[in-house]
Amino acid sequence: MSDSKLTPRTPVLRWVGFALLLMAFPVLAHYMIVTEQTGPLGAAVALLPVTVMGIVLAWKSAHTWIWLFVIGAVLATLFANLHWLDQRLGMLYWLQEASFQSMLFITFARTLFAGRKPLCTEFAEMAHGQISPKHAHYAMQITWAWSAFFGAMVLISTALFFFTPLPVWSLFSNFLYLPLVLVMLTIELLVRRKRLPEMYGNRFWESFKISWNSVRKKGADNASSRSDA
Repeated sequence: MSDSKLTPRTPVLRWVGFALLLMAFPVLAHYMIVTEQTGPLGAAVALLPVTVMGIVLAWKSAHTWIWLFVIGAVLATLFANLHWLDQRLGMLYWLQEASFQSMLFITFARTLFAGRKPLCTEFAEMAHGQISPKHAHYAMQITWAWSAFFGAMVLISTALFFFTPLPVWSLFSNFLYLPLVLVMLTIELLVRRKRLPEMYGNRFWESFKISWNSVRKKGADNASSRSDA
C-alpha cells in the first residue's frame, strides 16, 4: 500500500488515540485514588501526565536528548524512593492538576495587562484577519471570562483537595472539569452568536480550524527558529 494512502489516516488515528487516552486516564486515575493504590503502578499512573507533557516538550526542544535524560533521571530517582512517593501520591495528583489550571489562567490573564493584546483577540485575528472594534471589545471580555474560569477552577480544586476526602476531589478533577469546559465553550458560543451575529457567515468550526492551523504554524515556526539558532 502506498504512502499516499496511509498519510491521510495518520492525523485521524492520532486524534482518536488522544481522545481515547483523554477518556481512559480519568477513569484509571479515579480508580487508583479510590482504591488507594500505591507501589510502582500507583506511582506510574500518578506520574503519567507530567511525564507525557515533559516528553512532548523535550521532543520539541533543540536539546531533546538532554531533556529526555533529565526526565529519565528524575523518574528513576522517584521510583527508587517509592515509600516516600507513596505517601504523597494524592498531593502529586493535585499539584499536576492545579499547575495545569494555573498555567491556563496565567496564559489568559497576563494578556490583559496594559500594552498587551488579549489572547482571544489574537485568536480572533488569526481566524478573521482585521476585526472590528466591537469584535475586539468582545474578545477582550471573553479573555476576562476565561481567566476567571481557570482561576475559579484552581480555587475550587484546591479547596476540595484540602477540605474534603480525596475521592471527592477526584470526582471533580477527573469527571467534572472537562464537562465544565464544554459548558463554558457552549455558553461563549451562544453569547457570541447573540453579540456578533455578523460573524456567522463563517461557520464556527471553520473559524476554529483556521485558528488552530494558525497556532500550529506559529508553533512550528518557533521550533524551526530554535533549531536554526
